Amino acid sequence: MRSVQLDQVTRAISTGAEEMFRRQRPDGAFRDAPPGSVLGTAGAIAALHAADPDGSAVLVKTGADWLRRQQRPDGGWGGVTGAESALVPTVIATATLHVVAPGASADAVAGGRRRLAELGGLAVIDDLAVTAMCKQFLALAGLPEAGELRRLPLELVLLDKVRRQRISFRTAPFIGMALLQARTLPPPGPLRRFTRRLAEPRALRLLDSIYQHEGRTGVLSEDPWPAALVCLGLTHAGLAPRLVTAIVGFLRSCVRPDGAWDAVSNLDLTRSGFAATGLIAAGYADDPRLAATRDLFHRSQQREAFTVLGVPAGGWSYSGPRGWPVTLESAEILAALAGLPGHDADPVLRSGLDWLVGRQDQRGSWSLWVRDTKLPNDGPCPGITSQGIIALREAGHDPDSPPVAAAARWLLTQQRPDGSFHNLWYRDFTTGTAIVLDALCHAGLRTDPVAVRAKGWLLRAQRPNGAWGSGNPTDDGSVEETSWTLPALLAAGVPADDEAIRRGVGWLLSAQEPDGIWRPSRICAYIRNYMYYPNGAIAQSLALRALGNYRTAVEAAIR
Repeated sequence: MRSVQLDQVTRAISTGAEEMFRRQRPDGAFRDAPPGSVLGTAGAIAALHAADPDGSAVLVKTGADWLRRQQRPDGGWGGVTGAESALVPTVIATATLHVVAPGASADAVAGGRRRLAELGGLAVIDDLAVTAMCKQFLALAGLPEAGELRRLPLELVLLDKVRRQRISFRTAPFIGMALLQARTLPPPGPLRRFTRRLAEPRALRLLDSIYQHEGRTGVLSEDPWPAALVCLGLTHAGLAPRLVTAIVGFLRSCVRPDGAWDAVSNLDLTRSGFAATGLIAAGYADDPRLAATRDLFHRSQQREAFTVLGVPAGGWSYSGPRGWPVTLESAEILAALAGLPGHDADPVLRSGLDWLVGRQDQRGSWSLWVRDTKLPNDGPCPGITSQGIIALREAGHDPDSPPVAAAARWLLTQQRPDGSFHNLWYRDFTTGTAIVLDALCHAGLRTDPVAVRAKGWLLRAQRPNGAWGSGNPTDDGSVEETSWTLPALLAAGVPADDEAIRRGVGWLLSAQEPDGIWRPSRICAYIRNYMYYPNGAIAQSLALRALGNYRTAVEAAIR
């Protein structure tokens, strides 16, 4: 029976890997077909309506039509196509439609306002920045649900260290929202006018620094939502017309054929990093097709510092060589480079590892963008820290090397009382618990009580059908969470013929479609706790990784 399942696993890996390679472009990057984003679309048409009302009138109309078609029967909107209604996208879609197409959208707006009240209104949002964003859009639309607006302290931009630690990667949209208050709030008093006059030039220089780093393209992290917020703020404040024109060009260039916009328009390096590590684990490290992806990683390494967030050159972004460098994708890419032929003599791998070690927080963790950040959505993060450990170990660091040991010590302090772990950029709690367990095993701590409790939590969280979901009994199982869990349990010493492993592998095999595809679930965080989206390349690569690890474990047991 074991060998029959192993044959099934090998066939699933083969068809899944070929499906993955079919997504590879000639430049080595892997593509995907993400669903349309409600926030991306609403932000884009609101910005184009304000900054380019005549030239972009058709795009605004088709975007508004798309938004109305996405409205759920209960009157709300989900974050992406097909998602259940949620508070933040409902607020933004309702306000935007009231601004750009009030007549055609009267019924949709009324339904959105009813659903907003049913969801508890803005009072249930516990992230102050998200609350401020929602209030701004409602105020821009003149809707009473906005309530009283608090003036955003643009003066934070005068203190670089404080700004980086307090608002971090939200710097650009924060500036956009603060500038938008020229439209949504009355003029400030004399003292605030004075400090704002000091802060405004500095804010514009920060935006210009991003503009220059990105090759004067106006892509603002290649994400339509923050690009739209900056465009709205600059337009209503009458500032930086060159940057406004560039952002309008970016938004016009990345509209989808269906009239919507993606959550992020370019995730080439995210998808390609996961694709490479998944294919390597599945036995394809020597496949010549991965040479193009290795070359992509080489030419996409950051050559210049990203001064806005104080990040030196040497890392990778989620998009390309001029994107915003992040620890998450950098660690995944480094793990991929460490598994490819020629890694021992790869100077890009060496310099990237130096960069990763240099980005470690003083406490031993890793954050996403800013070292030692105080912004919860930036870090410190058990999931990112675990990826850092795994990348270093895959690249040859010993378990007792200072950065690995420091990161492991920090992880041992982060376990929740029930044995699970958080993961900032993926759905809690299975993803965080699985990757932390895997990292602790990489760090030589498989028998530590923290690792033992994490393993126990994962075993208890398995669903009756063999899959893993978030750990919440009401959530469905997912390819991603199942695929993160199986390698972690194998690394933690659970035998390949254990019932939990066999049921998990069986579910994963049954979830694969005849063409080799594993369907993704909405587990990737766009706005933590408020909006999640699927990533097909991540689901496909994680499934390949899980089955590859399982096959290796079975073969080792047979020998």
